[in-house]
Amino acid sequence: MSAVTMQAFRSSLLHFSADPALADHAHHWHEDGLLVLEDGKVKAAGDYFDLFPLLPPGTPVTDYRGKLIAPGFIDTHIHYPQTDMIASPAPGLLPWLNNFTFPTERSFDEPVHAKNTAAFFLDELLRNGTTTALVYCTVHPQSVDAFFEAASKRNLRMAAGKVLMDRHCPDFLQDCAETGGRDSEDLIRRWHGQGRNMYALTPRFAPTSTDAQLGVTGELARAYPDVYVQSHVSENQDECRWAMELFPGVRSYLDVYDRYGLLRPRAVYGHCIWLDDADRARMAATGTAAAVCPTSNLFLGSGLFDFAKADRAGMLLSLATDVGAGTSFSMLQTMNEAYKVARLQGSYLPALRMFYLATLGAARSLHLEGTIGNFATGVEADFIVLDPKATPLLARRTSHCSSLEELLFALALLGDDRVVAATYAQGRLVHERVTEAAHH
Repeated sequence: MSAVTMQAFRSSLLHFSADPALADHAHHWHEDGLLVLEDGKVKAAGDYFDLFPLLPPGTPVTDYRGKLIAPGFIDTHIHYPQTDMIASPAPGLLPWLNNFTFPTERSFDEPVHAKNTAAFFLDELLRNGTTTALVYCTVHPQSVDAFFEAASKRNLRMAAGKVLMDRHCPDFLQDCAETGGRDSEDLIRRWHGQGRNMYALTPRFAPTSTDAQLGVTGELARAYPDVYVQSHVSENQDECRWAMELFPGVRSYLDVYDRYGLLRPRAVYGHCIWLDDADRARMAATGTAAAVCPTSNLFLGSGLFDFAKADRAGMLLSLATDVGAGTSFSMLQTMNEAYKVARLQGSYLPALRMFYLATLGAARSLHLEGTIGNFATGVEADFIVLDPKATPLLARRTSHCSSLEELLFALALLGDDRVVAATYAQGRLVHERVTEAAHH
């Protein structure tokens, strides 16, 4: 660190201390705010006129007035190797996997290709204001090394893991229970807790793992309780039927994972569309989180996530892009689609709730509250600067918003990567948007 360890940023500030669906005073909004950092962590966040007099003389203050500072977005389900096949045409999940996903993932045995893709992927996340993600690599251990090397270089808090698949996939992507387990444990020892890196045990989904492989994954999950578990569940009805055929005697698709001890705090499952009430109750009871992937679910025609039933069960929820089935790296675009999915199911998602789900809600799903996700004192200073005037339409719409809710709603429904003026990781600028005006 340089001698100057204090930094301050003047802007409107928004962050959360609770879920707006459950608490009245869940969000903190400072129209003219000051975010004060010390050594890359939050020292204070509040009104400019309260905090500015307390700054040590000479503290640099970056002026972002007219913009809005929020915690960095957290994407809880995304596949970095699928960056190159985003927006691939297919009539459903299984043909999409066979025709595009598996052939694309094959090339990640090549470390140089993995490295180039990881660098592009992380820069794309930062351009979209996403500072933390729970990431699927491929079956190749070198794909994981490439990812964590790229994340370490940028000093980002990222979780990722090697995909485990020992059946129902092409030979060129298949591991076995023993090698998959051994590779995973080696990678945990190499990367988990090194700097800001966190490891995730990653069986792709129950149908591509044997009982033996799921058993080994469960053993590792018990041996390393602070690593993540990530997989897919109940995404599409054909897949649900297939899972039930492959595991006779289970109560439900989710129950397959439960039998192997894979429902627990720090376990995050993508989709969770076709769960029943018993499944939802089980997820809530075990502290297992659902990553809701609206752009992907609409793209593949998988179904509509039921926010009302999830909330009634008390499930941990967050929003996720699920690139490459998801069609955008932008969490704002993801909110836009989540809002519409909720409406089609008869629910209503206020913008405040959507911003919560993409920040503190996701941090809670990952058991990282107090580390990332808001501006409480001592939290790592990963934050984004949002520009309500990023496009002519947004500038016109936000110029006459009468409430914070209306402003955030406009950002969510009309915004994309252009809204993200700057992205910071632990107080360091890692992305700055170059505007048209800057070129002239």
